[in-house]
Amino acid sequence: MKDNRIYIYGFGNPGRQDDGLGPAIIDRLEQDNIAGIITDSNYQLNIEDAHNISQSDVVIFVDASIDAEEPFTFKRIEPSNEITFTTHSMAPESVIALSKEIYDKDIEAYVMAIRGYEWEFNEKFSQKAAHNFNEAYIFLTGKIKELLV
Repeated sequence: MKDNRIYIYGFGNPGRQDDGLGPAIIDRLEQDNIAGIITDSNYQLNIEDAHNISQSDVVIFVDASIDAEEPFTFKRIEPSNEITFTTHSMAPESVIALSKEIYDKDIEAYVMAIRGYEWEFNEKFSQKAAHNFNEAYIFLTGKIKELLV
């Protein structure tokens, strides 16, 4: 097994139906007690996340998306040329750029965008998003094993 520390960060609002797909992936990983990973979740990414991410070699950001291909997309990302943020959130590319700038840490980074459909105030996923969640989880656990080999 590699020494890679894999940090998986799910973000989104569990009280807004399919927007909670990211945090739900983290809950499931924690329930299944997947070895070799560090998990975290929040409503959104923040400047402070750059520190935690800098402690790992690989980070996978998981979020719901209104326009991702079905059932999900998974792609490698690079640090942003500009670190941008609002008072409320940052993009994954900005977080890894900040981690590189402050902590001199190059991180292998990916974004998994799970296709969502409904965003009302409700804690239950839409039927199609629940299917996409299952497909994404199967893929993600396989990817974790691949990264740890």
